[in-house]
Amino acid sequence: MDQPSTTVNGRVVDAVSQVDVAVVGQSPAMAMASLYQNLAQASALAALNAVYAQQQTNIAFQAATVRAVQTLLGRG
Repeated sequence: MDQPSTTVNGRVVDAVSQVDVAVVGQSPAMAMASLYQNLAQASALAALNAVYAQQQTNIAFQAATVRAVQTLLGRG
């Protein structure tokens, strides 16, 4: 049996090499973009947690104020 030809067209080799170089060249930019996305997400979650904590504190203060007014008015 004859063996199939294993030669590869030079254009294919060049195209693959160019894609490889492009991927390696873009890797640092992709890593930094991923880092910036993660930092933005963490910052947004920190702000969200701060707002939630403030809302919960305000609810507790309102409840304490209502209770104090009830006590002052003799209804509690």
